[in-house]
Amino acid sequence: MFPLGTVLFPHAYLPLHVFEPRYRAMTRDCLAGGREFGVVLIERGSEVGGGDVRTDVGTVARIVEAAELPDGRWVLGTVGTQRLRVAGWLPDDPYPQAEVELLEEDRHPSADEAERLLRRVLALHAELGDEAAPATLTLDPDPDVAAYQACALAPVGPADAHRLLAAPSADARVALLTQLLTEEAEVLQLRLHGA
Repeated sequence: MFPLGTVLFPHAYLPLHVFEPRYRAMTRDCLAGGREFGVVLIERGSEVGGGDVRTDVGTVARIVEAAELPDGRWVLGTVGTQRLRVAGWLPDDPYPQAEVELLEEDRHPSADEAERLLRRVLALHAELGDEAAPATLTLDPDPDVAAYQACALAPVGPADAHRLLAAPSADARVALLTQLLTEEAEVLQLRLHGA
C-alpha cells in the first residue's frame, strides 16, 4: 500500500518519485511480482515517515513504467485499474500493507453533463489565469472511463476527490461530480465578476 496526499482514480495516470527506503523495497517487490499496489489518501499526517491516518477506499495502481536512479530512488508511471476497500491494516514493516477487497463497479451513466460542466469550469479557470487542464480536453467515449477521467481532472481538493472515489455507485459518483462542478462554476463566476 502507498498512502499519498492525492487520490488516484481508475483509468488515471499517476507519476511517482519513490525515495523513502520502505517504498523503494515495495517497488522492488511489486516489480518482481504482479506490478500492482494500492493507493489510498492520507486524511491526516504526512506522506513521509508514517504515523498518518488513511482512508479506507483507494485504487489499485499498476506500474507501467519504472526507472531506477543511480542512488536507488525510483521514477514510476502508474495507472489506476480498480477501486479497493481496506478491510484491515497490517504492520507497516517493511512497508504499509493491508488486507483489501476489490470493489465491484456498476456502469456509469453518460457523463455528458459532467463533461460539459468540467469544460466550463476549466474555461473559467483559464479566463481567471488559474492553472488548470485545458478546456478543450477530450474524454474517452466509454462512459466508465470518461466519468473517472472527469473526476481526475475536476479541480477539487483531495477530500472531495476521495468522496468521488468512495461514492457508493456510479450514479452517485456522477451526481456528486455534477454538484461539485456546478458549485465550482458558481464560485468562479463570482470571482470573474468581482463579487
